[in-house]
Amino acid sequence: MTSKQRAYLKSLAMDIEPVLQIGKASVTPECVNAVSEVFNTHELIKLSVLKNCADDSRELADIIAERTRSEVVQVIGKKIVLYKAFKQKPQIILPQ
Repeated sequence: MTSKQRAYLKSLAMDIEPVLQIGKASVTPECVNAVSEVFNTHELIKLSVLKNCADDSRELADIIAERTRSEVVQVIGKKIVLYKAFKQKPQIILPQ
């Protein structure tokens, strides 16, 4: 992903609300399954890491992205933005 594409996705992510929260249990198989389910209907998602989660947000983002085969767009504080294009008919067209 180029920096131009990442910047475009960041601009789109500003207007969306977090769809999932990662809590004290950190990244569980259920959490990964929930993120995968959300990617069935959304290409760009935002996750929120709760204060009671002791793990680093960047590490959590990398783990979730690897397990869901998505890409980390950005991590700001306790917010994670992930992107995974639809295989058939992507809704978000990335700039070249």
